Amino acid sequence: MGAGVVAKEGGRGRRRRGGKRKPMSDINVTPFVDVMLVLLIVFMVAAPMLTVGVPVALPKTSAQSLPTEREEPLTVTLTADGRVLLMSNETESGDLIGQLRAIATERTSPKVFLRADGTIPYARVVQVMGALNAGGFTDIGLVTESGGPRLDGTDSTGN
Repeated sequence: MGAGVVAKEGGRGRRRRGGKRKPMSDINVTPFVDVMLVLLIVFMVAAPMLTVGVPVALPKTSAQSLPTEREEPLTVTLTADGRVLLMSNETESGDLIGQLRAIATERTSPKVFLRADGTIPYARVVQVMGALNAGGFTDIGLVTESGGPRLDGTDSTGN
């Protein structure tokens, strides 16, 4: 942020050599604004990449999406190979209820999202739902992909 030199006031004629000049006291904010704009662009590009997820083949349904909340939703994932992940951390099935109880005491919302691979048996999904309930989470949302078949046999576009 450079400081420049300003000529003496009232100098209408030619400048004299060796004349006294007083330092400019204004701050040049242009480089600061440039850096802030570059940082803004970097964060705007990087923010969508920060959402970490476990790849799961979700079943498709014609149901509407759930409304978003202020608190980051708690997510439990069942993968095709039978692993249980709490957010993005793998956990043992036996430790799940204890971890959920600890998390439930810190959270304001009893909502949890359950993501299960479409190839997982229904009985396993229900077992995990029971563990979620025992852990203090009573509002369980099943995560699916939109665009799937309806009950009448047509897809969500009406065909």
